[in-house]
Amino acid sequence: MTPTLLIIVLVVGVLLLALEIVALPGGIAGAFGLLLTGFGVWQSYLIWGPQVGNTILCICAAITVVMLALFMKAKTWKRFSLEEESDSTVNQVDTAALAVGAKGTTVARLAPTGKALFDGQLVEVHAINKFIDPDRPIEVVAVEGYRIDVCEVEDKRFE
Repeated sequence: MTPTLLIIVLVVGVLLLALEIVALPGGIAGAFGLLLTGFGVWQSYLIWGPQVGNTILCICAAITVVMLALFMKAKTWKRFSLEEESDSTVNQVDTAALAVGAKGTTVARLAPTGKALFDGQLVEVHAINKFIDPDRPIEVVAVEGYRIDVCEVEDKRFE
């Protein structure tokens, strides 16, 4: 094994260990990282002897410990975390005005949830029986809290 290939194996192994810590939980990336790093260290012992092998082993261990220390700092995790708050809300519409039997038109495809227009009000609705394409007539069949269930109705303009 050439020294360049050995360095690549060691670097990829250490990077996979770092990815396991930061982004890819589950053990697969860490296992491959550990295997590659171990293989690289083992090859360094075979190629250059115990003195260089021990040095490479210590360097890999030190890099891994430094990465762990960096990733465990609170400021490091703030770079990865989402700091924005979601201020979206459910239907801000008076659901009492949308009684069972109210008719409207879909604005977006209901698959099964989407937007519909009822008397000029844009409302999020839920199709109960199938997907409904945009610009199709619908009717409210149930209102439970903020959930509005609808189904498609027949309309002469689509025949």
